[in-house]
Amino acid sequence: MNKSNCLVIGAGLLGRTLTLALAHQGHRVSLFEATQSDIPNAAAPVAAAMLAPLAESAITELNVVRMGQYSLERWPSLLQLLPQTVFFQRQGTLIVWHPADAGEAQRLSSLLQRNQALLPSLPAPQSLTGSDIGVLEPSLANRFERGLYLPQEGQLDNRELLSAQEAGLYNFQSQGHVQVHWQSPQNPEALYAQVCSGDMKPAHFWPDAPTWVIDCRGIGAKKEWTRVRGVRGEVVRVHAPEVSLSRPTRLIHPRYPIYIAPKENGVFVIGATEIESEDLSPSSVRSTLELLSAAYSVHPGFAEARVLEMNTQLRPTLPDNLPAIEVTQPHFMRINGLYRHGFMITPLVVDCALEWIQTQHTSLAQQVGLHISVNS
Repeated sequence: MNKSNCLVIGAGLLGRTLTLALAHQGHRVSLFEATQSDIPNAAAPVAAAMLAPLAESAITELNVVRMGQYSLERWPSLLQLLPQTVFFQRQGTLIVWHPADAGEAQRLSSLLQRNQALLPSLPAPQSLTGSDIGVLEPSLANRFERGLYLPQEGQLDNRELLSAQEAGLYNFQSQGHVQVHWQSPQNPEALYAQVCSGDMKPAHFWPDAPTWVIDCRGIGAKKEWTRVRGVRGEVVRVHAPEVSLSRPTRLIHPRYPIYIAPKENGVFVIGATEIESEDLSPSSVRSTLELLSAAYSVHPGFAEARVLEMNTQLRPTLPDNLPAIEVTQPHFMRINGLYRHGFMITPLVVDCALEWIQTQHTSLAQQVGLHISVNS
């Protein structure tokens, strides 16, 4: 395999995952992040990190569902390479609704059945009676008359993952394969110009190998990649020891689907509003009331939950709401537009980028429908 040097800009979920994948493949990498290691202005620490391709098929294109299906199978092997344990489960997704929303539930059920028929490798959705729901989630027994179960869908703990990835980066740094630069904002195009002029050549790089510059900044790339925009999301993180849920649960809601993602030690992530705005001000009263009242209507134990955090972040997306990889100049790549599906599709996007860097071929991207544009 040909070795490359890589300058990765942006240490969010995508940048960390790509850096680790490159290092595991034997490339030398310098990773630059404009903020400190806890990346407070990124979407990744806020997200629920659900890995739910069929559930997301209700609001996205089938090629994104294929990416999610691939990534769901890929995550375990990526997690095994990390030096710390990361919470990961595949116990499916439960969807419930109140009688007033039965019409919307029927529409959603028909849509999911149709999408599964188009992608038969996905497990089929299962209709549930009230007693079936009680078997899956005993704490919800006698609370809902009907539901849907989407088998084998999953989730992971986003913050444990980011921490484990940081530990993995430092392991590679101690071996001389990776250099990590926190609080080091970079303009990728200016960095690329330095590479082309020979002014940028980190000491740990291979002397005769080509050097790639890869922009993974998400919303931070908006100034240079003007088609990038942010979509506001609001998420509440609570501690609810009186609530027992063993899988992500979605409630059909008149304005938007509400999810409740149970993490370890009684922590739940509740979201997600979706607002066409780049406003990063604190959560609105309306959104907060809707999220918390919806959670309470699923399980009354949320009434005594303690609110740990109320977070607002921007999901980076492109005009078509689809991810894209662009190779705009030789050895210059930028990746963006993962939208609300960052954790669900990152392994696929990273594998496609890695394939291109190593071979300049796009077979995997073609299989799943990930757009890679190349300016020759």
